[in-house]
This record gives sequence, structure tokens and C-alpha cells, in this order.
Amino acid sequence: MFRYLKKFEGTMRGFKRLLAQALLAGSCLSILAGAPAAGREPAKARAAMSDEAVRARADALIAQMTPEEKAGQLSQFFYLQPMPPANKPALEALGKGQAGAMLFVTDPAEANRLQKIAVEQTRLKIPLLFGFDVIHGLRTIFPVPLGMAASWDPQLVEQSQAVAAAEARAVGVHWAFAPMLDIARDPRWGRIVEGPGEDPYLGSAMAVAQVKGFQGDYIGAPNRIIAGPKHFAGYGASLGGRDYDEVNLSDNELWNVYLPPFKAAVDAGAGNVMAAYMGLNGVPAAGNHWLLTKVLRETWGFKGFVVSDANGVQSLAAQGLAVDKADAAVRALQAGIDLEMSPPMTPAAMPTLVQSLNEGKITQAQLDDAVRRVLEAKIRMGLFENPYVDPAKAEAVLDDPAHLQLARVAAERSAVLLKNEGGLLPLDRKGIKSIAVIGPLADSARDTLGPWVFPQNKPQGASVLSGLKAKLGPAVRVDYSEGVRMPPRTFPSPMALLDPPQKRAPLDETAEIQRAVGLAKAADVAVLVLGEGQDMIGEAASRASLDLPGRQQELLDAVVATGKPVVVLLMSARPLNLKETQAAAILDIWYPGSAGGEAAANLLFGEANPGGKLPFTWIRDAAHAPNPYAQLISHAPKDADKRYWAGSSAPTWPFGHGLSYTSFKYANLRIERPSYRVGEAVGVSVELSNAGARAGDEVAQLYIHQRSGTSARPVRELKGFQRVSLKPGETRILRFTLKPDDLRYWSAVTGGWVQDEAAFDVWVGGDSKAELAGTFEVRGR
Repeated sequence: MFRYLKKFEGTMRGFKRLLAQALLAGSCLSILAGAPAAGREPAKARAAMSDEAVRARADALIAQMTPEEKAGQLSQFFYLQPMPPANKPALEALGKGQAGAMLFVTDPAEANRLQKIAVEQTRLKIPLLFGFDVIHGLRTIFPVPLGMAASWDPQLVEQSQAVAAAEARAVGVHWAFAPMLDIARDPRWGRIVEGPGEDPYLGSAMAVAQVKGFQGDYIGAPNRIIAGPKHFAGYGASLGGRDYDEVNLSDNELWNVYLPPFKAAVDAGAGNVMAAYMGLNGVPAAGNHWLLTKVLRETWGFKGFVVSDANGVQSLAAQGLAVDKADAAVRALQAGIDLEMSPPMTPAAMPTLVQSLNEGKITQAQLDDAVRRVLEAKIRMGLFENPYVDPAKAEAVLDDPAHLQLARVAAERSAVLLKNEGGLLPLDRKGIKSIAVIGPLADSARDTLGPWVFPQNKPQGASVLSGLKAKLGPAVRVDYSEGVRMPPRTFPSPMALLDPPQKRAPLDETAEIQRAVGLAKAADVAVLVLGEGQDMIGEAASRASLDLPGRQQELLDAVVATGKPVVVLLMSARPLNLKETQAAAILDIWYPGSAGGEAAANLLFGEANPGGKLPFTWIRDAAHAPNPYAQLISHAPKDADKRYWAGSSAPTWPFGHGLSYTSFKYANLRIERPSYRVGEAVGVSVELSNAGARAGDEVAQLYIHQRSGTSARPVRELKGFQRVSLKPGETRILRFTLKPDDLRYWSAVTGGWVQDEAAFDVWVGGDSKAELAGTFEVRGR
């Protein structure tokens, strides 16, 4: 959405100094205008309302509304604090009772001030719905969503998003623009950081966990908010991994890979869905009736409201679908958009629907249906009874120490140990007297938090360097060198207006590399914290190369050449090309969040044992993308890793890869019966043993391959996983159930879902290359 902030930079240049100062201070317009008292008690626990009661209440309101008020309910406005001129369209619409929602309001006093206008100064007193990008936390920041997917721990993900929901609800946010469920098989695409990775089965598990975490048992549950899965659908398949570009997907890929996480989120009760930007089958998603109505509502039975991405409605004209703004609003409404997220400082498109209604271009029923869905969300959230929040109580929620403790656990469980030659990790605290901590990300608390983190919310953060110093105390000498600096972006980050970069003194990188080498030579071990800055990933942050940015590779090679033990901590959300580095240990900590420094120290010294697994295939080079593990078998399967004239096309590490400080063994794979009928569940069991000397976690993964059928099927598909903790020497029998849905797929031959009579291969192990195998057959009913 932030590409639309960029175009207004010139208009807002006069407010940049005010913006920077106020954001850093956590300020808002209430400083300028004064903040009213809350006025009402916060929401009390309520039971879920029946669909009939909600609809009746919404219809009673609709019967009283003018066309202008109806169109206004379909408009969501940016409210950029603290830039009063930017908010003129929003405030004008609000004063007329023609604003349905706002985004980017996270100051409770300001939320109450705006809400008071809506519920006390307008004719029908309809409250506002406040939305925000609660991607991986508000003040307490958890690992980025891709890192959370690497935990392979849905329960942890649900708990983390419940904390994020509680913090958001405390400040007046009702709805998250999350989870992002776009499957991403091209890691050049910057928004891979927000999603669950490359696999639809893992992605669906993450989808359900996030929806439950945000919403609780029902929409309107205490301390919870509405989940808004995005971007519907196929956005992660943008051509060349270039953000905003067109998508070219086969029906096979769309139905079997890209839609399942969204279907899982809808089935879990998600109250909102956000439409994508890009064109799918030649039709931009925000104007795609087949996608938003035929699939989402009619096939899946979705009952919530659909929002466009920022300017997604008005962009229909730029994308060559609509003639102008008014035509774009008609096209969007008819496609299935209920709420327009309008661009900053620009009048919304939905108010033009009043004229279109008068001209017969839309029907009253079409307009009322969209309004009803927006009103129903507000009714379910209890906003008519409790529109305000209590600013005095918000800080207690935001600063709850239990939230930070959970963030630490999440960071520890998300980390993936990629390499550990000679058992270098965990480090022996007793045998180490000095550590050289090196790298441009080592002392950056801001980068440790990752993208989609906003200064206005006063996010907590601590760097890896500070975490190590706190862990080791004065007994161990900790020397630090920045080494090199992240290169500047070739174009300004669209986030820069809301998250301004810090100005820093120039660095002589050549001299600093030599200083880093000297520190490494004088230390017992060197810890290099490398990767990508937080502004190098996310929206509008695609990369053509997977090499370490800037001179980081040179720094890494120079430190490794000292011969000292080297541990690389990677802070990124892509498979980076480390040029076959000889560093003994590589630990991917993603962007670990508020407790990332402490978690990294615990992981390095064995107080936490990494058990995460890769949620994507770690390809060797950007030129290999996309190269997912679950590909169709070619006519020459034995040459699958020899697709290029020079060099291997095999990944550096497979999907699901992740080591531990202990070792695990799989044995005795059993399938309950050799044959099953169509529609029956298949039982599978395996023995998993901890064969090492430390307690640890393993993610046991089950993969299948259907040998023949109506359509060809991928070489392997993930269809089950369990993360389990085992003590040294402990053995546990793990049981999996392959449900009928796990054995069916969408086929272009039939134009629908099929389950074939066929033979199946089954593998269970620690990654997608698992070797322990079995077979079964499915026969007719």
C-alpha cells in the first residue's frame, strides 16, 4: 500500500520535520487539538451474536440511510499522524457522516476524538472502524511472519497474534490487515517476508493459527480484532518477483497452491479479505468478479467484507480496466469490493456511486449489500455499544512483560540452524573469554525488529550486540565492529515517511574491515551478523540478486580467512547466496523482533536449542528462481538438478531443512493398511528418537506422491507435520492421519476437485528429502 505515500512526498515536504519529531515522540494530533476523555466504559465480554440478529440490526440502519451515507460507509481513509493537511478529505467526510473506516490511527486519545465525531456529531451515529497493519506485533514485535512460519508451530503463532490483537485493541484498532497468505516461490519478491513461504499446506496451517489468534472464538471476542487475510489472490506469483507486476498462473497452480491458505482462513472464520493489486487472468483483482464473488462468496461461502488494497479501486483506471474514478467504483462494487481503501489526501471513489445509482449503473440492492457487510462487522465488534477505548489502560496492556517473554520464545523457536560443522554451536561459555561481534546488523535494534514496524507505536527492541553483552556480563570481553554498511536504496523507501531512516556519519569501510579482522584475530570466536536491512525487504523491496548487499561478502571472507571459529547470524527473509562460505556455523534468525537480542544470545550459548525448519527452498542463486520442491516430475527426473549448462540447479538446503544441537533418527514407518477406498482416511506412524546428548525439538514432516491420476502430481507434497520435544535418548511414536482432502486436488481435466484411484508413496523425515518411505493404494468406493 505504501507506494501511494511516495507520490505525496512533495506535498508533505513541509511537514517532514514535524513528522519525524512527532513519530519519534509517539505523538499524534491530540497533542495539537487536545484529547477528550474516553466517555464510555471499555467493551465487556459479549457472546457471539446470531447472524439473524446482526442482519436485522444492519437492515434497520440501512433503511434510514441516504445514498450519500451509504457510499460513505464504503470509504476508508488514511489518517496520517501528525500531518493535518493530509487528513483533510478524511475529516471532511467524517463530519458529514460519510466515512466508514480509517487506518493508521493508533493513539487511543486520537481514536476516541475521531470516534466521538462519528457517534455524537453525525445523524445516524455510526461508529468508525479503525484498521492497521498489525503484521507481527504492535509494540511487542514478534519475528516476521516468514520467521514464525519457520517455527512450524501453529499454537505459538496463534498465541503471538493473540498478543498482537490485545495490544492493537487496547489502542483502538479493530481490524488487522493481516495475515498475508500469499504463497511465494520466487524469493526475489520482497513481500515473501510477510507470508508463510512456498508451501500451501504449511501456509494453510499458519493461516488458521493467525485468524484464530487475531479473532479468538468469534468476531467481537474481548481483546481481539478482525483478521484480514491478504492479498486475494496470487499476488506472490508476480512476474520476475517484481512487486505490483502482473501474475500469470495456471488454473492448476491457482487452485492447488495459491488459493488453499485463503480457503483455510475463510473456513477459520476470517471476517475480512483484502483484494490484491495485480491482474489475474487479465483482470485486476479489485475488479475481478470471478475471484471476489464466484470463488470467494459463492463457492467458499465467505460472509465478511472485502476491502481493496490502498488505491486498489481507483487504480482500475490506471490498469486499463475502468474509464475513470466513477467507472472504477462501479466495477469494484460489482466485482465484490465492499470497502475502498482510498489513497492518502485524495477524495475516495465510492462517493461517486451516488451518481452511478441515479444513472442506473448500479442497483440499490448492490449498494445495500456492500453497506450491510461493513455495518455487520461494526455490530459484531460491539462498536455501537462501546466505541471508545480507555487510554489509561492501554499502556498497561502494551507494556505487559508476559508479551516480551512470549516474543523471546517465538524468536528462539523460529531460528533455523542451517550449518554447524564440527559442532561449533552451541558455544561453550566457560571456554570463551572474548568474542568479536561484527557486522552492519549487529548493533541495530531497528533492523532486528524487521519491516512493518512503526515508531508511533514505540516498539521495543534490542540488538544482538546488546543481547550478548547482557548475557555474558563483564566476564567475557565483547568487541564490536560494524565492518561495512548497508548500501542505500536506489529509490526512496515508500515507508520512509512513516519510518524515517536515521542519519549516520560516513564509514571508511576498507579501514573498518581491517579493524574487524583484527578483532576477530584477537577473539576466541567471531559472530558475524549479516543479511539485509529491514528496508530491503517487504513492499516495494524486490531484489534482482540474492547476494549479500554491499561489501558484506568481502567482510565475511576476510574474517573467515583469519582461521578463527566463525558463526554467521543471518538476519533476512530470503535465501541469501553466501558464495559457499567456509564459516563453520550459520544460524538464520530472520528479523527476530523485540526480544531478538536476548534470543540470539540464548541460541548461541545453548540455553535455547534451534528447532525451526525452512519454509522455503534455499536456492543457490536468484537466476534459479522459482525452484520449489513440489514440482511436477519431468520426463527426465534423474537430471532434475542438472538444468543449467554450468553448475548445479540443486538447492543449497531443501524445503523443511533445519539442524539441531542434538540428532534425531526416524524408524519403523508404518501405514495401517496397504489399501484404502476413496474417501477413507489413511493412518501413518513413525518412531522418532533423540539420538544425541541434548534435549531438542524436531519437526517431523510427512510427504506424499501420487504416482498416476487424472492429472500429474508433484514429486512430493507436504501433507502433515508435528513439532515435538524429546529428551536425550527418548523415543516417541508419532501418528499422522491423511484425510480425504489431503489426497484430492484440483484438476484441469475435470475443472474441479478429484480423488483418484492410485498408488501413493509416503515419506517421513526431517525435510523434503526424507528417505524413510512406504506405499499404499486407493481403490474405488
